[in-house]
Amino acid sequence: MNRVLAVSRMQLINKWTFLGIPAVILGGAFALCLALFAIIPSGPKFSGGAPFAPLWYFFALGIQSLTLTFPFSLGMSVTRRAYFFGTYVTFSAVALGMAVIYGIGTQVELATHGWGMDGYFFRVPYLFDGPWWQSMIVSFVITLFFFTLGFWGATLYKRWGVTGVLVVSIGLALLVVAAIFVVTLGGFWGAVGDFLVQISILGLSGILALLAAAMGLGAFLTIRRAVP
Repeated sequence: MNRVLAVSRMQLINKWTFLGIPAVILGGAFALCLALFAIIPSGPKFSGGAPFAPLWYFFALGIQSLTLTFPFSLGMSVTRRAYFFGTYVTFSAVALGMAVIYGIGTQVELATHGWGMDGYFFRVPYLFDGPWWQSMIVSFVITLFFFTLGFWGATLYKRWGVTGVLVVSIGLALLVVAAIFVVTLGGFWGAVGDFLVQISILGLSGILALLAAAMGLGAFLTIRRAVP
């Protein structure tokens, strides 16, 4: 446990990477949306995809977290297991911080009627228009999903290089094509459409959580054989 926490603290040595840059991205998107809300005369006004601006950075950060610190950690005699769980402690802490921001933000917007302008940055319809705890769960899962996606891709690259990343990417693409083929051949598109229309945001978050867990397991198994 001590080594796991040590890895987590190591990831946070440069706090600007994990905390500062996401705050600047989110704050910049928020300020820009407020300016647009003030310009647009009538409401309600929604920010669209602006609240998700940090997610692409979190994907890149998942990649960067491995490529920059993994060789150093092994050089300091940190086990791959401790490195993996320590890094995920950091990922989870940042995702929790984002979840708190979104949970509070949605309720502040509700209480102030969209910052007094009927404009909503955090309360994205369907995703974050529920109770505060639901917004926190959704935000946490989505953030951790993007972290894990980047981290898993980085472990594949460390283990098998570009060839491994391409093989896995092509394999996943073939699975998607096969699924589309089966659905089309069986005439299941109506059922798929009904499922997509009826699924709640918590149900969708559960699916993303399962995908993130699968990628996390893949990353854990891959990093055990990865070389610095």
